[in-house]
Amino acid sequence: MNLPNKLTILRILLIPVFIIIMMMDIPNHYLIACLIFIIASITDALDGHIARKNDLVTDFGKFMDPLADKLLVISALICMIESSLVAGWMVIIIVARELTVSILRAIA
Repeated sequence: MNLPNKLTILRILLIPVFIIIMMMDIPNHYLIACLIFIIASITDALDGHIARKNDLVTDFGKFMDPLADKLLVISALICMIESSLVAGWMVIIIVARELTVSILRAIA
């Protein structure tokens, strides 16, 4: 397995860590969760760059990278609803848009 795919898997593995930290009642849990989200987001930027630059693009990466992105963002938004940081209707609109774009890209 190449480095870009490992970074994608790392991003997926960081999602439950992010969720657990967001839901914990410990000092600075939002800050810690934010740092985890930032690290996960950096892996997103790096994996694509490394894959394209080093000709390491794979079918696994083409499928899992956007899926990992969606899972990370949707997980964060749902946690923000649970923590009363954002209204549920806003998340529904954002998630619906994300799913619509993904479906349209898959069809095209």
